[in-house]
Amino acid sequence: MLDVGIETRPTPGASARRAAVSAAALMPKASHENALQVKSTFLIVGPTAVGKTSLGIELAELFDAEIINADAFQIYHGLDILTAKPDSETQRQVRHHLLGQVSLAERMSAVSFGELACAALADIHSRNKNAIIAGGSGLYLKAITHGFDEVPPPDPRLREELSALSLEELGLRLRDLNPQLAARTDLKNPRRVIRAIEIASTTTVIPSEVEGSRHGGFKGTQRDPSADARDDEFAGVLVLRDRDDLYQRINERVNAMFREGVEEEVRALQDIGPTASNALGLKEIRALIEGQISRAECIGKIQQATRRYAKRQLTWFRHQTTFPQLNLTPFSHREAVRAITRIFRHAGE
Repeated sequence: MLDVGIETRPTPGASARRAAVSAAALMPKASHENALQVKSTFLIVGPTAVGKTSLGIELAELFDAEIINADAFQIYHGLDILTAKPDSETQRQVRHHLLGQVSLAERMSAVSFGELACAALADIHSRNKNAIIAGGSGLYLKAITHGFDEVPPPDPRLREELSALSLEELGLRLRDLNPQLAARTDLKNPRRVIRAIEIASTTTVIPSEVEGSRHGGFKGTQRDPSADARDDEFAGVLVLRDRDDLYQRINERVNAMFREGVEEEVRALQDIGPTASNALGLKEIRALIEGQISRAECIGKIQQATRRYAKRQLTWFRHQTTFPQLNLTPFSHREAVRAITRIFRHAGE
């Protein structure tokens, strides 16, 4: 755990939006001429509802940076409430990239996201700005820092065949095709097992999308020597919270979604593709709209699913990154910004 040199004390958590709006009062802004110098790109990663948005906004103002969104569903146009996108006032404070940029009908993958993100990075750096990448979608973050080897596209016919198999049968098939790939795949997740079988059926080389990262702030088993120069471009911090604190924030976020009209937002959906349809909470709200569950049941199911998702995110980041960790629970917002500022400065040395 990172030693940030700040005396810890319990403080009530503030919502991301409220903290973002009040950020200007906490620390002086940096102009383009006197902005603190850091590495060209810095990552703020962590589970959903931990507070990445508010931190990213203020740090971007301090470091003359723009923000690249690394959330798998906030990249879509629409579903603003469901995916907890920064509101319009927050977006006016700092320029954002890859936020509401893609049609809901469009398929997205980590590979395609990486291409968009690299283009955004090039644009930011061409204007002599720093970049802050903030998000919790691990593979999307890897797509930026590492890039992925070419992988075969989805095979609808094969997927239809595989969907009829049990999870145990899928695991056995993958082990028969490629034991090494099977060892690196979450065999409890049928979607990932099916994707791994698709890959194993068409190639003998394990793509880094499944195998793991090769350099930078993400752990891996192989290293691409040609990427050595890229290592120094990325530094970052993994932000987290005590479990009770994080779960309380998740529960409140879901309650706030319903107060803000997420049911009406989902009801108005028309053309939505297979990727966007996996957005957390969407199937539960559709079940509510169709009268299959009550409002209270819907809220409870989404809260539970989001807590489980946050747990998976934490597990992934702890195993896949080497970034210093900062527990936000004992800190006020201002103290957390000061702590991460130290990391920024150290990264720029």
